[in-house]
Amino acid sequence: MQQEPDFVQNLRQEFGDGWRWVERCIVLAYAAAAGLCVVGFTMVAEQAFDWFMHIYRWQGGWAVLLWTPCLTAAIVWATRLWAPGAAGSGIPQVMAAQETALNDQQRSRFVSLWLSASKITLAGLGFLAGLSIGREGPSVQVAAGVMHHAKRWFGPRSGITSHALLVAGGAAGIAAAFNAPLAGIVFAIEELSRKLESRASGLIIAAIVLAGLMGVSAFGNLNYFGRIQVPSLSWHALLPGICVALSCGVLGGLFAKLMAASLTGAPERLNRIRAKYPIRFAAAGGLLIAIIGLATNGATFGAGSEEVKHMLAGEAELPALYVTLKFIATWLSAWVGVPGGIFAPSLSIGAGVGHNVSLVMGSDIAPALIAMGMAAFLAAVTQAPLTAFIIVMEMVDGHSLVLSLMAAAMLASLVSRMIARPLYETLANYMLSQVPPAVPPKAEDAVQKAAASS
Repeated sequence: MQQEPDFVQNLRQEFGDGWRWVERCIVLAYAAAAGLCVVGFTMVAEQAFDWFMHIYRWQGGWAVLLWTPCLTAAIVWATRLWAPGAAGSGIPQVMAAQETALNDQQRSRFVSLWLSASKITLAGLGFLAGLSIGREGPSVQVAAGVMHHAKRWFGPRSGITSHALLVAGGAAGIAAAFNAPLAGIVFAIEELSRKLESRASGLIIAAIVLAGLMGVSAFGNLNYFGRIQVPSLSWHALLPGICVALSCGVLGGLFAKLMAASLTGAPERLNRIRAKYPIRFAAAGGLLIAIIGLATNGATFGAGSEEVKHMLAGEAELPALYVTLKFIATWLSAWVGVPGGIFAPSLSIGAGVGHNVSLVMGSDIAPALIAMGMAAFLAAVTQAPLTAFIIVMEMVDGHSLVLSLMAAAMLASLVSRMIARPLYETLANYMLSQVPPAVPPKAEDAVQKAAASS
């Protein structure tokens, strides 16, 4: 028979350990710093893309044919030289950093204060180049790098582990980037950790709350895409909804498969060229992205958030091939090796699918189909359906669409799993396979002595 908890004894034990409270204060301070870093990154990204749009509008936009490839090549050069761990989304790096077999030096290849600062700078330059990237995935790596830095203050007997700090930081990054605290919690469970220790749950929630408060303080407690007006859905919405979910499931699965193949060495011929001439490859990719952007009157440049807002408001004037061209521009932006995420572009592609289906099958429920497309495509790409539908629900204040968003995300994720392996897990495993083995201390001393004697 279990004994009832003794309130007085537990209270005395709780407040009797002063160092435990010091550790908690350190974690909370780092969580606030992580939130502020994400806020700063958001401001940098938005300002950089505003500057790019000024360049795009200058002289009919032809300047981007030189600007985008040159800046893309410069970003890839700087990334490879100074911060190779900052390339790509950032979520696979945080997942890889949780590998318990890594030592501190190996883990610093994936998360550190230097990589966080580099990610903000280089991804900001990516927005300045007009690349089809998002800031949400990078926000995960930025916040996780800041949070993990707190580990140096804790001893080996501390209950706060590197794993808990990384999960808390990554979740806080999602919460602050999307202004979606529930999505941060679910993302921590579904994508980053796959399980949640009871001791770490309070740490994660505290980090999410503080990081979220930093975002709310800077930008206000507003929904990312505002509040959509959705008419009451009836059975006539079933067929368009299924079409959106299945289309996004197939497209998202193909996108995940293409991304995984491109970033892990296949197709071999093109990746051999990419490995041999990375700067030229980046310039060529940047040129293609600029051409696609010009062909779509600028619709494929950047994350695509403005296009989503126009679609939800019924004011979109998108080219007929928007979904296909945004798909290609996002893939190229990731493949050339610049730091940048795919969350926001995925939402834009999914919204485009929903918009296209609404034009053909049901324009009166267009906002609902667009929201379902966003959740479905993001779920198909990440194979994290709970995170996807909660992100969209919080971004559009779509509580009336909970069941529709959930069903679309689950169906699209199921279809995607038949086509591709989980994208972030695949990339994280590939990154771990590229980590050089740790050198034992004695062997390292022998190498240094041999080098000194020669």
